[in-house]
Amino acid sequence: MGAQLATEDNTAEYLIAPDPGAARLTRAVRGVDHTGAVSQIHVVEERPLTIFLNSQEIVTAMTIGDYPDYLALGFLRNQGMLHDSDVITRVDYDEDLETVVVRTEIETSYEEKLKKKTRTSGCAVGTVFGDMMDGLENIELPATPVRTSWLYALAAKINRTPSLYLEAGAIHGTVLCHRDRPLVYMEDVGRHNAVDKIAGWMLSEKVQAADKILYTTGRLTSEMVIKTAMMGIPVLVSRSGFTAWGVEIAQQLGLTLIGRMRGQRFICLSGEDRLERDVDPGSVAEEDRKTRRKGADG
Repeated sequence: MGAQLATEDNTAEYLIAPDPGAARLTRAVRGVDHTGAVSQIHVVEERPLTIFLNSQEIVTAMTIGDYPDYLALGFLRNQGMLHDSDVITRVDYDEDLETVVVRTEIETSYEEKLKKKTRTSGCAVGTVFGDMMDGLENIELPATPVRTSWLYALAAKINRTPSLYLEAGAIHGTVLCHRDRPLVYMEDVGRHNAVDKIAGWMLSEKVQAADKILYTTGRLTSEMVIKTAMMGIPVLVSRSGFTAWGVEIAQQLGLTLIGRMRGQRFICLSGEDRLERDVDPGSVAEEDRKTRRKGADG
């Protein structure tokens, strides 16, 4: 499960960066524009991936198809089907069958949990099994401080990173960050898939979460808050808006929740005590329209 290392100058800080030119992620489609002229654009591919845990089929997710191993590991981890004590022996991906099998030393049955499903509001219809709040009562997020200068720096870097979003749109991005450095940038048709890929990478590489920040381009929903907390990350940031339940859960967990982050502006609706305001917002440049992402609530 080797990482695709960033090589371009503007992605040199990343351990994994988006690759807009990667094969099989987009397709050229011919159409007609509003003037009647023939036009060709690139659209994001969407394909099924069936995830197995040992011999048990868990879910079929719609995804762009990159990093299937990280997606499977992260999904199972965030659904409480993989625990820190579990020993993962193999992760097998079959491109032809569009399946990925995560194998552990000790097999566990999840038939009862699979009977109860909650469909979420995420794009591409995310699925959470069982009680969405199950396991959250024991989570204690670290009181790691976060400087506002880091947030401004991250937003500027991430919004200028070449990505599938800027190439084709119709996609969400999630970025794992440490202080003012973006580390791993994942994209997918659903924000839940993108964050699961991050979780899978962290699990595979045994990366600590206590000093990390998670940045997402999508809405700050209950599912995004729960996944972030399950990963042990204390700060979740987005340029988009909030849902009421997402805010309520973040407040209960003490997770720092920051949204509508654009240029000089942001709003924190939970965990404000972690913020260290070490920069004058007036000194921060407004967003360049050329690099501005679309869709405040996408």
